[in-house]
Order: sequence, then C-alpha cells, then structure tokens
Amino acid sequence: MSEQRKRLRLGELLVQQGLISADQLNIVLAEQRNTGIQLGRLVVRLGFATELAVRDAMARTVGQESIDLSHVVADPEALQLVPQDFARRNQVLPIAYSAADALLTVATTRIFNIVVMDQLRALVGPNIELRSQIAAETQVEECIDRFYGYELSVDGILQEIETGEIDYDSLRAGGDEYTQPMVRLVNALLVDAVKRGASDIHFEPEYAFLRIRYRIDGVLETVRSLHKTFSSGITVRVKVIGGMNIAETRAPQDGRLSLTLNGRQVDFRLSTQPTIYGENIVLRVLDRDKSIISLEDMALPADTMQKLHGLLGRPEGILIVTGPTGAGKTTTLYSLLAQINDESVNIMTLEDPVEYPLNLMRQTSVNEVARMDFANGIRSMMRQDPDIILVGEMRDQETSEMAFRAAMTGHQVFTTLHTNSALGAFPRLLDLGIQPGIMAGNIIGIIAQRLVRLLCTRCREVYTATDEDCRLLRLQPGTATPLYKPVGCTACGGKGYKGRTPIMELLVMDGDLDELVARRATARELRDAANSKGFKTLAEAGIRRIIDGDTTVAEVSRVVDLTAQLR
Repeated sequence: MSEQRKRLRLGELLVQQGLISADQLNIVLAEQRNTGIQLGRLVVRLGFATELAVRDAMARTVGQESIDLSHVVADPEALQLVPQDFARRNQVLPIAYSAADALLTVATTRIFNIVVMDQLRALVGPNIELRSQIAAETQVEECIDRFYGYELSVDGILQEIETGEIDYDSLRAGGDEYTQPMVRLVNALLVDAVKRGASDIHFEPEYAFLRIRYRIDGVLETVRSLHKTFSSGITVRVKVIGGMNIAETRAPQDGRLSLTLNGRQVDFRLSTQPTIYGENIVLRVLDRDKSIISLEDMALPADTMQKLHGLLGRPEGILIVTGPTGAGKTTTLYSLLAQINDESVNIMTLEDPVEYPLNLMRQTSVNEVARMDFANGIRSMMRQDPDIILVGEMRDQETSEMAFRAAMTGHQVFTTLHTNSALGAFPRLLDLGIQPGIMAGNIIGIIAQRLVRLLCTRCREVYTATDEDCRLLRLQPGTATPLYKPVGCTACGGKGYKGRTPIMELLVMDGDLDELVARRATARELRDAANSKGFKTLAEAGIRRIIDGDTTVAEVSRVVDLTAQLR
C-alpha cells in the first residue's frame, strides 16, 4: 500500500510538471496493473518521457538527490567496497568513498527498496554511513559495465600501460573508452587530486621524465614522476577532454572540463604552455563544495566579523580585496556576496572567467572576441538595474574608472586589486589613473589577506617559545608562552598541516581617512591615522593565529614579513 502511494505521487508529479498528460498517466497505471512493472520504467518504455526527466521527478518526490552519471568517474576505493555481482543484481553503483567521514556514496535506481539498502549496509559494515542518489537505470547498467572489470588504481594502470601499447587513436576519439588505460590513468589522477584536496594539478615535462605535482593547502608537492613516454599520451588525453586543439603544440591554449568526482560536480580550468621539453599543463580545480564557504566558517576574529558586517550594510561604495594570486580573494568576495544574496537584490558579476556558478546572481565572463572587456561589461551592467556589482579585477584605468563611476551612482561594488597591503591600494589606484578626489568618499573598505595552513589538531605538539619566537611575536623574552609545531600523522598525510584559513587586515574608511587620501597624504600619515582607529596589520593578524595555536611561526613567515614590525 505504501509503495502504491509513492507510485501515485510520482505519476501525479509527472502530470503536474507537464511531463506526461492525465490520459498518459491512466494508460501507464492500466499497463502497470497488467505487468507489475515500476511506473517510472513504464513511462520511459512507452515513450511518454525521457529516463532523465523521470529520474529527476522521482528524486523530488522522495526528497533525494539525483545524479547524471554521463560524466561520472567512479572512485576505486568505493568500487572495492561493493562486489560487482551485488552491484549488478541490485542496480547499485558505488561512486565515492570518504575514509575521513566514513561515508559511501552510491547511485541507485532502487531508492524505495529498503531490503537492498539494508543488505548494502550489512555488506559494507556498521561503521560506514550510506548516502544514496537516484540515477537513471540505463546509466547505472552502463557504468557498472564500464567501471568494474578494469584496473582503476594509479599503480595498477601504470603497470598495465608498461606492459602494453598506447592507442593514440582512441585517446583522440574523446570517448569513455575504458579499454584504453591512458584514459583511466588521467581520470584516476583527477580523482586522487580531488580526494586529497588539491587546488591545482601540474603536469611538468622534463628531459627524461614527466613530473606530476599537486598544490595542496597552497604548497606544491610531487606525487608522481613518470617516464617521458607517458607525457604525450597524458597531454593528448587532457587536451581532448578539455576541448583543446591536439594538433596545436606551439601556442598556449585554455580549456574547461566538468566531471562528477567523489559524488559531486567538480570543474577544471585547463591551461597549456609550450616548454623546451613539451607542453606544460596546469589544471585549476574548481570544487564548489570546498571553495565557497560562509564567513562564519572562516573563523575570523569577532572584531573583524563585526567590521565586515558593517561594510556589507553600506548602501553604496567600493569594497576592495587585495592580495597576490592564490590568496583567496575570489573566495572572500563570494563569501561576502553570499551574506546578502537573496531575491530582494540584483547582484551582477563580471569575471575572467566565471569560476563558480551561483544561484540568483547574474554572472558574465569577459569575452575579447565579443568585445566584452571589463570596462564595456560594467557599462552594460549599469543598464541592467543592478544593486550590487562584482568586478573580477581592476587591472587598467578604464576598468577602474567605470567601477568608481558605478559606486558614485549609488551601487555597491566589490572588486580585487593586486597590492601587498590594504594601504598599498591607494598608490596602486593613483598609478592606474584614479584621482585622489574620486577615491575619497567612494572607497568604503579595503581588505588585504593571505592564506596560511592550519595545524593538524590531531598531531600538533606544544613547545615553549624560543627567544627568536618572542622577538618575532613581540612577547617578553623568557615568558613561558606555549606555541605549537607540526608533527605529522595519517589524518594530515604526514605533513602536520590540514586545511587553510585567511588572515586579514581590514581598513574601514571614514571621514578622517578620506580627507588624508584627498590631499595625497604620505603612507606614514595614513598608517598612523589607521593605527589610531584600531587598524591591525597582516603580521598582527598572523601573530594572533600563532598564539591561538592555529598555525606556526614558520607558516605565517612564509606569507607575511614578521620582521617588518621590528625595523
């Protein structure tokens, strides 16, 4: 009886959404009484709706997630947990396993079959939590055929390649030919990088070998060194899936790729650069679940949070985020916009390129071919009734002037600028051609930030501050201040650090600072005025994190000059 009610709800939902008519539902129900076949399968078999449309409707009916398996790369660890015969018999495809969370994600068509899910729980053990996603039946069958029976671990694939020949024709075809181990090798490396939290993947050709490095928590580390014979096959495969021209090897190229890895969609931005030993390839991992975080999750100091909320409450003006490449400027901007993103405001962004698609925001990529640069894009957006405008970067005079013009006409403008400090934004804007009188009154705040690695809380070790530590941290010599140092364990991969956090200096503009800016005050005058209003530098923010036990002296010194305050 309960199953019948679920079927009826699915049929009614299909009618409500216009996927099938009421007459077609009656036909399906009549056919179901004669055959006993599931309603969703009958709708597809009779040609009334596509399998993917029925899948999404079923997911909404039971409040479950649906997944499109056409671009899924299965996790070898997940496949090892579920035998092939069980997966095939019960239409269950394991697609991701997180050992840290003890979570197994499976795609299945049997979302209503409690017996199957109970059997799966008994199979994997009570310590592993299950997460199920609804998938189309034909896709599940195809993926079981594709992923089972082939070696999917990096070591196994490398051994397989060394004993055979690389079929370059199948690599150029661009299909999911899992009989070709080079296809599986590239996929396995992408899965491995995402599981380890890498932000970038580097394929670097040398004279006799290919080096593969991941950037994890802002630091590059070598994960593989392969013989140079692997280089051409990996290059061809990466360029094919990234939509690049495989025949062009002498000019830089850019591409983009979207895959479902570890149970979630992950985008990659690809870039090739010719070198003397071949094409250097870098993939930027755009993992939305990992990269877009709330302000609360940043664990910022209470006074910094209070100032940020105050800036967000200003009705107009420019908020500038500064810092070098990789300092998390885009993440901070998105986190700020997420605080005010709702149906009552029109948020429009202009980026190069759009990295993370977000709901409600109107996002545009600059396009040189269509003459959509930053300046023209801002000019066009001003006619789209925006409340808030995000400009990816103020990189030239025309873009900067248009951004300030938008702020002067009653808009909130969020943007980035490449400077080393918050106070360094003023000479940089002067260099771009912005007059001091325009800056004064239109800049509401400047954030300078860096990212530092967090100590692993499982293995960090306490020690007493040395004299050198006391000097850098401005502590009284001989004070028994406890500090922490990295050790390394299985939880952090032996590095002693796990995750990153921002350190910020936040300059909130007011009338006094505006007056100093308008009359071209010196850097010393601006710094003294800011300090009198409670301004904290990046070094001071880093020192606070060190004393709190979040990170180390060496890690903060890597991104901030702690000796500057001693001079």
